[in-house]
Amino acid sequence: MSKIFIDTNILVYSMDNNEPGKKEKCRTILKSIKKEHTGVISTQVLQEFYVTATKKLKVDPFIAKNILHSFEHFEIVTLNIDIIKEAVDCSILNKISFWDSLIITAAEFSRCEQVWTEDLNSGQVIRGVKIYNPLAE
Repeated sequence: MSKIFIDTNILVYSMDNNEPGKKEKCRTILKSIKKEHTGVISTQVLQEFYVTATKKLKVDPFIAKNILHSFEHFEIVTLNIDIIKEAVDCSILNKISFWDSLIITAAEFSRCEQVWTEDLNSGQVIRGVKIYNPLAE
């Protein structure tokens, strides 16, 4: 089974009571990925999740920290200098944000075939990684 890189927005929507349709869809996605052991995230995704959960969703910081434990079943890519340098190149060459480039590059380094996100163009292929928006259906 191929690996799937999960962007922060999928994790955040799984808790967002202001977006009930997206919340249910993301929870279903995450359960499926957990069952199949195909999910990959990065340290960037964990950091972004914590900040967004506490700032945007107003989740208590200690609860947000505990929720991070539920993401330990994912393969976690630790960002390093090589990934960061490649992300800079990816950002420049593809004219996308550095932060999106870090996601793409972390997915590439972990040999994911797809990145599931709402932030990039679904169907686009960057550095051999296909972008898919599971919320567009």
